[in-house]
Amino acid sequence: MRSMKIDRSVFFLFVILAVLIGAAVILVFAMRNNPVRDALSGDQLLKVLVVLEDEGVPLSTNLIAYYPGTKRAAMFDIPGETGLIIKSLGRVDRIDAVYVENGMNAYRQEIEKLTGIEIPFSISFNLDQFSRLTDLLSGLSVFIPTEIDLMDGDTRVLLPSGAVTLDGDKIRTYVTYLDELDQEGENAARKQRSILAFFRALNDNAEVAFSKDVFPVLYRNMETNLRQETLKQLLQDLYSIDAERLIPQRITGSLRDVDGKQLLFPFYDGQLLKDIIRQTLGGLASEDAAAQERIYAIEILNGTDKQGLAQRTSELYQSFGYDVIRVGNAETSDYTDTLVIDRIGNEHVAKIIAQIIQCEAIRSTLPEESSTDLYGTEAIVDYTIILGKDFNGRYVLSQ
Repeated sequence: MRSMKIDRSVFFLFVILAVLIGAAVILVFAMRNNPVRDALSGDQLLKVLVVLEDEGVPLSTNLIAYYPGTKRAAMFDIPGETGLIIKSLGRVDRIDAVYVENGMNAYRQEIEKLTGIEIPFSISFNLDQFSRLTDLLSGLSVFIPTEIDLMDGDTRVLLPSGAVTLDGDKIRTYVTYLDELDQEGENAARKQRSILAFFRALNDNAEVAFSKDVFPVLYRNMETNLRQETLKQLLQDLYSIDAERLIPQRITGSLRDVDGKQLLFPFYDGQLLKDIIRQTLGGLASEDAAAQERIYAIEILNGTDKQGLAQRTSELYQSFGYDVIRVGNAETSDYTDTLVIDRIGNEHVAKIIAQIIQCEAIRSTLPEESSTDLYGTEAIVDYTIILGKDFNGRYVLSQ
């Protein structure tokens, strides 16, 4: 009997010891298995796919890349009508068809192929959830340039102008209304501004939003591939984005009709998009912030007899986030060499602009020397690109 009691005591000791060891292993694994912490400790970019959807269909898809060291971020709009060969669906179709048919994980993987980068984190919310999140954060602040008063179908849209704070119902209206007078890309830009406003609201209400009572409610109104504590850390990093220095970008391409659908096919079979993203992400971690201090104004002049060359090149630079304010012909059409003219004395940015088309010829013409020169350029232009015969439509060919 004494031996049985000893055996039982030893058995229970072993059980307690096993439980303690198991708990310790789980705790250590949980601490180590934190992808956000791993990314930060490795001085890496945080990359997250943010999707706003309605009834299972994406309304807005944005790739956000953020470098905590400089607090700089990039935001790429991925239009739902982006066309490509989707192997998982076995057809050419809109990229958002992957989300509709196969869900968020497959959608994220398809966008990884499109952009050429790994996107480890994803967050999505539908309109109802986004509206509730807005009210939980006491509204989202956006800037509306002019008062909006129009009919969207049978619905009247009425939004005030200026810096306004919109509640859940108003933010739903703001991201969904359509205006025929909108400039190209303005509809997508509204959704981008709303998402950035969401991160700012997290920052402004951080004490409450990340409390142990409120954050679980926020978490339930988002779909994500992260655990609650990991998402909490990710959002606490993202809300530090310097939105004033963030330049939202979008995919550009050519529209084509495929099986009755109008699809946007990225230029150069998607390679241009990969180049844009690679260069932009590299600039986020750069100590030299000159290239992202503001949007630079560019004019592009065709110095050859190739029709439409300057216009096509303007689309290229707009894809990189530059403001092309003038497209035209140079004084003559017999330029042999492509030239970049720096009009503001910023050699670093001039080299970045020239590198996009692999141009090595850069000349500086400062405003005090001449506010306008033989090319008839206005003083508000930062850089002039004159395309020569050595330019093949994408790159300057070496001698």
